[in-house]
Amino acid sequence: MSDLLEVKGVVKRFGGFTALDGVDLNLKVGERLGLLGPNGSGKSTLVNCICGTLLNDEGSIRFDGREVSKLPAHKRIRAGLSRSFQLPKPFASMSVVDNLCVPILYAANHRVGIRKCTPSEATDEAMVILKQIGLAAKAQEMSGGLTQVDMRKLELARAMAAKPKLLISDEAMAGLSNSEVDEILTLLFTMKEQGIAVIMIEHIMRAVMRFSERVAVLVAGKKIADGEPEAVMRNPEVERAYLGE
Repeated sequence: MSDLLEVKGVVKRFGGFTALDGVDLNLKVGERLGLLGPNGSGKSTLVNCICGTLLNDEGSIRFDGREVSKLPAHKRIRAGLSRSFQLPKPFASMSVVDNLCVPILYAANHRVGIRKCTPSEATDEAMVILKQIGLAAKAQEMSGGLTQVDMRKLELARAMAAKPKLLISDEAMAGLSNSEVDEILTLLFTMKEQGIAVIMIEHIMRAVMRFSERVAVLVAGKKIADGEPEAVMRNPEVERAYLGE
């Protein structure tokens, strides 16, 4: 069985600065991958290239057997590639449930092989997701008034509502308490049960180590390690990247 995601030799430059320098990365269906690296290592640039926010200058990105390097972001979403953002950006003037109806109607509904649902059915589907993540009681509230942890739950819920094959979680736990981190982890673990692959970008190391089946590390735009989490964290090159000489 081929990989769900295949990134090969991806290069991204900004003027004279090379942000990604020949990065390779693969991901299997339902796999949980932690993507680590110091600030400025290229993690967000790589994710932006995978999602279509940025176009890579060299290399290829294949998703679900299809070359997607030149596809615009909305078409990648409709192909089954979804992400949550480090800074949640819901439609603040819309209710929590309506925020989920948008990706259901305008992303999932355009996926080949997925039955198109009506607006009424979309609301029902949104409520199922909100129950999963513990926000059903706030379904009719305006999303702009949510607490930080509920805002992050909503951000993940919106990514889930697009019915992805791959979900990229970009620092969904930043600034949260230990108990709130555990709540988000519980949500992400449910992705495996649904056959959804997850790439987690996170600086909270205990969360990464608990969640990830595999860890990849970027430093200065290059991948320096990729493998079983405990082994990667014992890698001398990884230790130097985080702790210095």
